[in-house]
Amino acid sequence: MNLSTADTEQSTPPAAPRPARSRAANPEAAQPTLSAAPRQGRSLTANPELVDQAPAMPLGALLLLLTGAALGAFLAVIVLPSWLPGLSESLLSSEPKAYWYLARSSAIAAYVLLWLSMVFGLLMTNRMARLWPGGPGAFDLHQHTSLLGLAFALFHALMLLGDRYVNATLAQILVPFGYSGYEPLWVGLGQLALYGMAIVGLSFYVKQWLGRTMWRIIHFLSFAIWLLSLLHALFSGSDTAALSGLYWLSGGSVLFLTIYRGLVSLQPAKPRPARDPAA
Repeated sequence: MNLSTADTEQSTPPAAPRPARSRAANPEAAQPTLSAAPRQGRSLTANPELVDQAPAMPLGALLLLLTGAALGAFLAVIVLPSWLPGLSESLLSSEPKAYWYLARSSAIAAYVLLWLSMVFGLLMTNRMARLWPGGPGAFDLHQHTSLLGLAFALFHALMLLGDRYVNATLAQILVPFGYSGYEPLWVGLGQLALYGMAIVGLSFYVKQWLGRTMWRIIHFLSFAIWLLSLLHALFSGSDTAALSGLYWLSGGSVLFLTIYRGLVSLQPAKPRPARDPAA
């Protein structure tokens, strides 16, 4: 028996509607999706992944470096004059200059290395390191200059034991503000800077136990250490006038990069472009 077209349409069940390809069919697609996790607030470094890198200098190499600096100063101050009487007469004459030259040259080297460490650290903070030498390269240079500066600062402090003008004991060298001779206040600030450099330098090797937050707080001490070292150099150094150009250059560059970093940190973090959910 033939059925009419109308009867056929009434007896055939309607087909299920096909899901429309729209944002309404997928509730999650209705929300704007970012290509990556939202950016968090500014941190010590503009590249947080660099914080998790392994130390650029192995701990054994650092301990060997510091031991060599201390041993070298010990040999220069105590052993060599005893083994070589002629050298002892030269070093311990009425106007000894050798220990002063060694102490001043190592102090200048430590100051320059600390300055470079600050520069590379600030370059990472505001992403200027992308221009040169790259994020990982700047992080490695930041660590190397910091640790080398610590070694030269230790050598500088111990070399003062041989300077007859300073005439300090080992306890006075190691205890902050324990020295009461030449410029005790500014010398004490330099001692605090030395211990601060040691704390910051060693934090590279214990950051997995410190946690990111504490590690960043410790590294913010670098600004105070820099200021203490600059004051120590300006007011306790006997060659401040000759090195005034270095102090102006280093102080001005650190100040400029610090201000620039502050301006960058005030800018709101911009999310990355949203990914098209229909793509």
